[in-house]
Parts: sequence; C-alpha cells; structure tokens
Amino acid sequence: MAGRPRDLDLEQRLLSAAWALLISKGYDALTMSQVATQAEAHRTDVYRRWAGKAELATDALAANLPPVREFNAGSLRADLRAYVDDLAAVWSSPWIDGLVGLLGELRDGAEATFLSMASVRIQPLQHALARAVERGEIEGEPDADLVADVIEGSLMHRRLIGRASFSPEYLDTLTRTAHYLLTGKAETP
Repeated sequence: MAGRPRDLDLEQRLLSAAWALLISKGYDALTMSQVATQAEAHRTDVYRRWAGKAELATDALAANLPPVREFNAGSLRADLRAYVDDLAAVWSSPWIDGLVGLLGELRDGAEATFLSMASVRIQPLQHALARAVERGEIEGEPDADLVADVIEGSLMHRRLIGRASFSPEYLDTLTRTAHYLLTGKAETP
C-alpha cells in the first residue's frame, strides 16, 4: 500500500523559505524551525524531507542558484568575459558568505547535488569552446573542466578566502588567463 503522495507545493514553500532565510540571515543562523514557520508548515514537515540543515540548504541552493547564461558574443575572448562576468555576479552575492558554514557541514550525500549544479553551470562554457574550435580560435579539444575550475575556483578563492571584491581589472586578467590557457597566445590588456 502506497503512502501519501509528496506535497510538491509544501516542498517548494520549504525550499523558498530556506532560501529567503539563507539570503537574509546566512547559513549559520538558519534553523529548521525558522524554515517551517516561514513556510507555514510544521517542523516535522521539514525533517521528513531533510535530515539536517546542510541537506536542506544544499537543496535550496540547487533550486535557487542563479544560472549562468547562454551567450554567443562572436569570439572566444568575448564569450569568456561573459562567462566570467556571470560567475562573478553570483560570487559577489551577499549570501555567498554563508557557504563557508555549509561547506564545513556537508556530508557525502551532497556530492551528487553539487555535481549536478556544476554540470549545468559549465554548459555555456562548453558551448562557447565548441564555437571557438569551429572558428579556429582553439586547436584541438579544450579541457572545459579545467578552464571552469580555473575561472570559478579563482573567483571562489578571492571571495571566500581573500574576502576581496572583483574589480574590472581582476576580471580582465582572469579572462586573459583563461584565454591563454585555451589558446597558448598571450593577450595584451
């Protein structure tokens, strides 16, 4: 005998409440009780779906992470800069500071969610690199994963570890670095 079907509206309300609290208060201040209250639900509704706040926050992040736009600016350099700018906008968001606490509490179960988020976020870069190969700007098969790691890893490190913002000069340098990695040709600023 099957149980009651999942209430997708309730689940969406819980994820929306968790996201709103993550944005406004940060991960460290997030509680399951606050999520239930804001979603006009019971605490048991939250615990039926998520074992703890790390799992809830991960799912809320996956459901609400701003997408990286698909772009075609006509050249590898312009496509890379559009990709860098989109990622920089996300990494400049105030809620990013709360990720440090979340990352410290994650267990093995969250790996699939983060891999899924990463695979969606890299698609615009993969498409841009395919176009650059077609235009002859890149020879051979580019390593999109490495380039994505260099770009997003640099932004993540600068924001979370260095606590620094992203100046236009920094974003230009990061774009030139990725371009060099892909083409082997140095660009002048």
